[in-house]
Amino acid sequence: MKYEAEPPPLLARIPADIDKPDKIAYGLTFRQILIVALTGGIAAAVYYLCHQMLPVVILAAILLPFLALGIAVALGRRDGLSLDRFVLAAVSFARTSKRLVAAPDGVAGPPRWCRLRGKLPGPLRLPVRAVRSDGALELTDGGVAVLVEASTLSFHLRTTSEQAALVGAFGRWLNSLEAPVQLLARARPADLSDLTEVLEHQADELPHAALAAAARDHAGYLAELNSSRELLTRQVLVVLRDHPATSRGRRSVRRDASAAVVLRRAAEAERALAALGVTARVLNAQEAAQALTECLDSGGRHPLGRALPNEPISATAQHHTIGRDA
Repeated sequence: MKYEAEPPPLLARIPADIDKPDKIAYGLTFRQILIVALTGGIAAAVYYLCHQMLPVVILAAILLPFLALGIAVALGRRDGLSLDRFVLAAVSFARTSKRLVAAPDGVAGPPRWCRLRGKLPGPLRLPVRAVRSDGALELTDGGVAVLVEASTLSFHLRTTSEQAALVGAFGRWLNSLEAPVQLLARARPADLSDLTEVLEHQADELPHAALAAAARDHAGYLAELNSSRELLTRQVLVVLRDHPATSRGRRSVRRDASAAVVLRRAAEAERALAALGVTARVLNAQEAAQALTECLDSGGRHPLGRALPNEPISATAQHHTIGRDA
């Protein structure tokens, strides 16, 4: 029997930083050349104006550290940023208020007779205004976003042809997108207490004593695992967004239309990802609010309540509002 060899794997090299600026000359970007040129120009101007009044040794002691600082700012990097952007970010962070309060209209200043020590807190401006009952997120800039939770798959365990098919299907989905899409992969704490409670609850209803004992042993193992280790699970979220509408009309009508559009795109994304073997679903209002809460307080524990078997499920809140309605 004659076997056909598999085609070679498809390789596409993508740089780690796709927003990396182009290099203009001598391996330097335009920003780096500008910083070096300004540093050299300032040093040359200082030398031209002061070389007849000051000795060369003093000028060298002044200009050489200045030139070294300019070259370090142009060529150095810190935490993935160039030093000039890192310094600007540090200055902006230092000037930004560290105490934020929920004040959409701004923080009012104290009266004239009140002497204030320190600085007033700054307004907390969240990007999400409200969570609709259909799971869509109303943004403060007028747009609407939807969170789609997607499962993962083992890419390296597939054959070469299967990998090529997956890459092609994923590429077709990316090419079909009409608006920017954000893929967010985050680690979240896993809590096995609900599963342990379900096992203990169902152990008494099992038909055989050996099965009940095995269920209790497994529940005890899960309880010990949950208390002795910090368990993490991976969650992949696909964020689809509709840009703010610029047409005139009632704001609520525009938001309803944007929500319908982005929910339709979410349904199309579910069908497209299903061709890859990825299970995707739109998060409802409670799950979307849970995801936002975990993002705001990633270190805290925010369990999502789960109903036990044969327990009624009811929803009392149909609209979760964050901030102030516009």
